[in-house]
Amino acid sequence: MLSCCPVDYALNDITEMRQSKGLDWTGDLVADPSPWVTYDQEGMAQLDILVPEAYCAACIGAIEGNFKKLESVKYARLNLTRKRLTVRWDESLNSAKDMMVVLEWLGYHGQPFNRDQFDNLKTDSYQKKLLTSLGVAGFAASNVMLLSVSVWAGADDSTRNFFHWISALIAIPALAYCGQIFFKSAYNALRHGQLNMDVPISLAVILATYISISETIAGGAHAYFDASITLVFFLLAGRYLDLSMRQRARSAAEQLMSMSAIAATIILPNGERKSIKLVDIKLGDKIFVAIGEKIPVDGLIIDGKSDVDNAFLTGESIPDLFDIGDQIHAGGINLTGSLTIKVSATGEDTLLADIIRLMEEAERTDAKYIRLADRVAKLYAPAVHILAAITLLGWMIVGKDFNESLFIATSVLIITCPCALGLAVPAVQVVASGILLRLGILLKDGIALEKLADIDMVVFDKTGTLTLGQPKLINADEISDEAMRVAASLAVNSKHPLSQAIVKAAEGRGLKYSANGNVTEEIGQGLYDEKSQIKLGKRNYAAPESMSIKNDVQAEFYLSIQAQTPIRFAFEDGLRPDAKVTVEKFKKSGLEVVILSGDREAAVKNVADILQIKTHKSGLSPQDKLAFVQTKQAAGKKIFVIGDGSNDAPALIAAHVSMSPGSASDVSQLSADLIFQSQSLSAAYKVWQVAKFSRGLIKQNIGLAIAYNIIAVPIAIMGLATPFVAAIAMSTSSMIVTLNALRLRLKEGGLS
Repeated sequence: MLSCCPVDYALNDITEMRQSKGLDWTGDLVADPSPWVTYDQEGMAQLDILVPEAYCAACIGAIEGNFKKLESVKYARLNLTRKRLTVRWDESLNSAKDMMVVLEWLGYHGQPFNRDQFDNLKTDSYQKKLLTSLGVAGFAASNVMLLSVSVWAGADDSTRNFFHWISALIAIPALAYCGQIFFKSAYNALRHGQLNMDVPISLAVILATYISISETIAGGAHAYFDASITLVFFLLAGRYLDLSMRQRARSAAEQLMSMSAIAATIILPNGERKSIKLVDIKLGDKIFVAIGEKIPVDGLIIDGKSDVDNAFLTGESIPDLFDIGDQIHAGGINLTGSLTIKVSATGEDTLLADIIRLMEEAERTDAKYIRLADRVAKLYAPAVHILAAITLLGWMIVGKDFNESLFIATSVLIITCPCALGLAVPAVQVVASGILLRLGILLKDGIALEKLADIDMVVFDKTGTLTLGQPKLINADEISDEAMRVAASLAVNSKHPLSQAIVKAAEGRGLKYSANGNVTEEIGQGLYDEKSQIKLGKRNYAAPESMSIKNDVQAEFYLSIQAQTPIRFAFEDGLRPDAKVTVEKFKKSGLEVVILSGDREAAVKNVADILQIKTHKSGLSPQDKLAFVQTKQAAGKKIFVIGDGSNDAPALIAAHVSMSPGSASDVSQLSADLIFQSQSLSAAYKVWQVAKFSRGLIKQNIGLAIAYNIIAVPIAIMGLATPFVAAIAMSTSSMIVTLNALRLRLKEGGLS
């Protein structure tokens, strides 16, 4: 039977596993899970383990079945949805580390589940409530409208009254349930002496329902249950679409927190190593970091040398070499050698924690932006209430009774109901989202379109944004097939990005090579074949005689074969295909273009010269990028930041609006307002064009909604429009706004 499981062995005991592997498991396991062990009422030990490689029912059988065969295990259950394995066992027979041994033996890599990191995850009940209300309102509106069609078609009095009662039985419970979202919002606003868009909506729905009930009881000709429930349905639809776009974004700060290690290995005074929680680490402790582990603390390297992936800090794909005496920061990934670190900062005092705090502060600042529609609503809502109140009192003064005056005032509320205004922005955003989706651009929050139309500066990251973030061999024509084959046989033994680029180049030529089994990797230097004494690596390692050659722009490796001139392999992180054209379009549109990068000055200047970008800064930390954005925006600039790395996240959040490629880190994508999936950078310019067109249509829609009110309100105030006519007029204005939003589709073909 085919499955995704690595194995499906029958196991009997821990000893059998150790003997079959021939390994000392207690020394080879990276993390000791004992700090995460809990105990039930019977004294059984319990451990929750995350198993990300479990994908199917066969995985459940393989894992649960083999755990249950162990004498010590009393309970083993794998939750496939959460990819979480829960094991309970008798600790007098086996240790927590033994449970990890079982999992590793079966071919699954697991890590202890830290419940503390997931305490803040809550279900969004408001969104569920909104969706449920939308479904109920849609069902009720469709049924009431069917009954209304029969009434409009000229049903006799008895049939009409009967249909009105059925409509009431459908609409009243639906309105009571679905309208809670508006009613509660309106009540809270009034309770605090405020007015919002939900106040006139609630009044219109309640009064229209009241008049409809009165008309139904009295056997009147007109009831407006259809207008009330349909209004609620459309408003809920707009609100749900708006909320859905917002919910696509998750807190980038929370995602960045996942870069933190969950445990650390401390070196005790007697030389023993012990796995402890991060909260138990103290300043001055010595921490051992094995190959493949995350750096858990900030500190000084006192032993060892290794390449470390610091992309979260620098944004660069090529790892940095760290040696004794170097300062290192939490969050990086140790790649090639073990390290011993003397702790200088832990937890909330690390650089990673500082970056997270900067992001959270930037998120709070971003939330202060007020939408265009909300600014209009601040003036619109009180104006509607004043008009309705004046209408009610005015007609009572001139002699009409309360019910007739209320009837006319309700018509004013319905005809001025902010449905068209409420749809002015969402209608355009929905059409724009569809266009962007076809262009391979994900709009995470509709507010980004409003912001994007205002920008006057575009800031690009270099690596992975202007470039593809993938080193490529650029002098392959100068390298013979034999040299390429030899280099590939060494390079295939390394995970270094430049080594992988050599392997790809060899495969691209169709060359056949086999992995050289005599190769050892010199940490931070290169690869060495002890048998033939061939070296592949950095210039000072493989070709020290070439040190006089100056090269600050390109990354490079040298292949050194005895009695031969060293062969240079030059690499370049190629520009995205249309990066130059996109930059030129932004500049011709009057926008200032800037490069902010964590890379070397020479590499950044080289890209800036090619793209003819005058302002460029290199060697920047996440704090430096954030400071640049904040300083410029404090001076009045509205900045569009485009970046792909975790180091760009604070600047992405702080920017007026931001964008990331689909190849970006999770943190970067979560921080950005928009994501483009293609390799083409033209998406950045196209989304700006869509934003400009959308801003124009939004303003037109708001203008249409206001113009409609200027014409319709006097008619309603004069008592010339019944609630039925008012509902028709209100629906018509909503249709006009929606159709105008669809004009955005006509602009799609003109995007460049």
